[in-house]
Amino acid sequence: MWRRTYLFFLLVRIYLALSPSYIHPDENFQGPEIIAGRYPGFLLRHLILSSGLVLNLSLRQSAYDLHKPLLRPIVLSRALISLPPPANVSHQHPGQIFGYTNLKTWEFTSPKPVRSLFPLWPVYGLPMQMLQCVWTETGKEAVAPRVIYYALRLLMFVLSFVLEDWAIHDLVQSPRERRVAVVLVASSYVTWTYQTHTFSNAVETLVVLWSVVMTQRILDHQHRSSVLSSALLGSLVAFGLFNRVTIPAFLLPSGLYLVPHFLRKPFSLLALSMTFILTSILAIAVDTYFYHPSSTESFFQILRSDPTITPLNSLLYNASTTNLSLHGLHPPYQHLIASLPLLLGPALLLCWYIRKPSLSMVSALSATVILSLIPHQEPRFLLPAVPLVLSSISVPRHGALRRSWFISWIIFNAMLGVLMGIYHQGGVVPAQLWLGEQQPYDSEIAQVFWWRTYSPPVWLLGGKELDTVDLMGSKAEEMMDRVLGAIDGHKGDGPRSIGLVAPRSSVDLDAWITKTKNRIVFEQMWITKSHLNLDDLDVEEDGVRGTFERVVGRRGLVIWKVSRHPEAHS
Repeated sequence: MWRRTYLFFLLVRIYLALSPSYIHPDENFQGPEIIAGRYPGFLLRHLILSSGLVLNLSLRQSAYDLHKPLLRPIVLSRALISLPPPANVSHQHPGQIFGYTNLKTWEFTSPKPVRSLFPLWPVYGLPMQMLQCVWTETGKEAVAPRVIYYALRLLMFVLSFVLEDWAIHDLVQSPRERRVAVVLVASSYVTWTYQTHTFSNAVETLVVLWSVVMTQRILDHQHRSSVLSSALLGSLVAFGLFNRVTIPAFLLPSGLYLVPHFLRKPFSLLALSMTFILTSILAIAVDTYFYHPSSTESFFQILRSDPTITPLNSLLYNASTTNLSLHGLHPPYQHLIASLPLLLGPALLLCWYIRKPSLSMVSALSATVILSLIPHQEPRFLLPAVPLVLSSISVPRHGALRRSWFISWIIFNAMLGVLMGIYHQGGVVPAQLWLGEQQPYDSEIAQVFWWRTYSPPVWLLGGKELDTVDLMGSKAEEMMDRVLGAIDGHKGDGPRSIGLVAPRSSVDLDAWITKTKNRIVFEQMWITKSHLNLDDLDVEEDGVRGTFERVVGRRGLVIWKVSRHPEAHS
C-alpha cells in the first residue's frame, strides 16, 4: 500500500515540476538567468590555460566515433572543455553560452559580490552545456529556451527524487518508520514545488541532507577512521557554503557530534579539512575568474592580490541591519509563527511526537534558532528543515486521531500544492516564452512593459531583441504615464505599438481601457488563466469576498498590444 501511495505522490511531484509556476524571482535570477549567459566549458578552459598549461583536447572524428555508446560520455565530458563558443557570440564576451541577453541582479554586480558561480556551474551550467552538445547532434543550431527551462525543472525533479529520497532512506533505520518518513516527505507540497524549482535553497536542502547522512555514517562506525565519508563531508560543506552561507546553521550539531570522533581519529579530520580547503580553493578560483573577466593582469596575479570570496562578502553584507532593511526586517519569532507553520502545516503539531532525539531533528532546531537571530527571514530559508523534521516525527497511532491528522495533512498540501505549484505567478514564464518565440509579428513592437507581476526572466526571450521594462507594483497612474510616454515618444513613421503584460485582476486597467477607448487601442494578443497575483490583495478596500472574487475569480495574465487610435494619431 505504501508503495502505491509513494508512486502517486511521485507522479504529483513530476506534474508540478513541469508546471510553470513562479514562487520567487530568486529561482531564476540567482541561477538559470546567470548561467544562461555563461559558457562553463569555456570558463574551465580559460582557468587551465591561465595556469600556463597547454591543453589540447580537441576532438577528432577519426579518433572518436560519436556513435559508439562507450565513448560518448568521454566525448561529451571533454567537449565541455574543448568546444569553442557558438558562432553567434561576440568575441568581447567569451563566456557566452547561448548568446542570450540576461539580467544580472545586484548580488552579481556589486563591488563585493555575494553569490558564487561555483555551485551554479555543476547544477545548471554543465547540464545546459551537455544539452547543447546533444542538441547540436540533431542538426539544430541552438536549444530553445523552452527546452532548457523544462529540462532544468526535470533535472531538479530527478535530484529531488534520487538524492532527497535516498537520504531519507539512509537517515531512518527502522523499516516501518522509514516507510512513514518517505511517504511524509513525498506528500509534502514543499517537495512538490520548492524542491523541483531552481532555488539555491533546494540545492542547500540536498547538501544538508547528505552532510547529515555522512555524519551519521561516521558516528555509526566510530571504530573506523571513515576517511572517505569525512572527505565527502568536507567537500559537501564547502560546496554548500558557497551555495548558501546559511548552511553552518544546519550543520553546527553535526560538527559538535563529530568532535569526539576527530579527537580519536585525527586522519578523519585531516581528510575533511583537505577536501574542504581544496573545494574552497576551486570555488574561489572560479569566482575570481568570473568576476574579473576583462582584467589586464594574469589570473593568478588576481587570485593572489584580489580573490573573490563570496561567502565572506555575504556574511559581511548580512551583518549589516541597514543592508537587510532593504529586503525587509522581521521579528525574531517570524520563523516560529509564520515560516514553520507555512512549510509544515499539521506536521508541526507532531513535533511533540518525536520518536527519539535524532541528529536530523537537532539540526532543524539549530537552524531555526540561529536563523531567527537574523532580522531578514523568509520561509524558504528553512527549506532543509522540512525533510529533517518529517523524517523524525511519528504520526498518531490512535485510529480517529490518526485519520483526522492525515485528512488535514492531505488538505493542507493539496491546497498549497495547487497554489504554489500551478497558479502562483503561473503566467509569467509562459508569457515570456511566448514573446520570445514569436516571429517579428509587428515591427513596431520593440518594448514590453510588465506591470504587477514578478520580474520576467530575460533569458527566456532566447536573445530576441525586445526591451523588457519591469514596472513591478507601481501605481496605475505611473504605469499609464510610462506606457503613453513610450507610445508618444516614437519618432518614426506611423503609429507605434508597445506590449503591456498585466494581470486580469487589475481593475485599474479595466477603467483605463474604458476611459480611453476612443484614443487608445488595446488588442489582446495572449492570455492564460493559470495565474494568481497574491500581491494584488486589497482586503481593506474590497473586503474579503470582493478580494477573493477579483483575485481568484478573475485570475489570469494578459499580453496587450497598446497603440494610439489611428484617428487620434492623425
